[in-house]
Amino acid sequence: MNVRDLLEVKGSRVVSIPAETTVLESMSIFSTNRIGSLLVVDKDEQVLGIICARDVLMATLKHVEGIRTLTVETIMTKNLIVAAENDDLDYVRAIMTEKRIRHLPVLKDNKLIGLISMGDVVSAQVTEKDVELKYFKDYIADKYPG
Repeated sequence: MNVRDLLEVKGSRVVSIPAETTVLESMSIFSTNRIGSLLVVDKDEQVLGIICARDVLMATLKHVEGIRTLTVETIMTKNLIVAAENDDLDYVRAIMTEKRIRHLPVLKDNKLIGLISMGDVVSAQVTEKDVELKYFKDYIADKYPG
């Protein structure tokens, strides 16, 4: 299974925000959408960075007094690790584990086409293995004609 297959099942909805969004505003967006990361984009929808809930927590602790005016541009991760739609999920899981990241933007021709989480990857792989296991059990039990 690859990233494209996962996005076909999961969907490609991505919540994004402009760089000038305040950290306080981002908290509301996280909560409203029940998500763990936000992509920061420019006016042309080009990805500039990403913030996760932990980034917001750390910024809040560091900048308690200025949290109302602090922008996500100042706390976002700029050097993104991204996935391509043809990447295998085993490869993506390994990269996410090694780099200790939970959310991965998916790009095609430098355009954002989706966002996947470690939970999405693991869930898809477990489902795939469950289906394989069922087919093997049915095959061994001679449930197929022929």
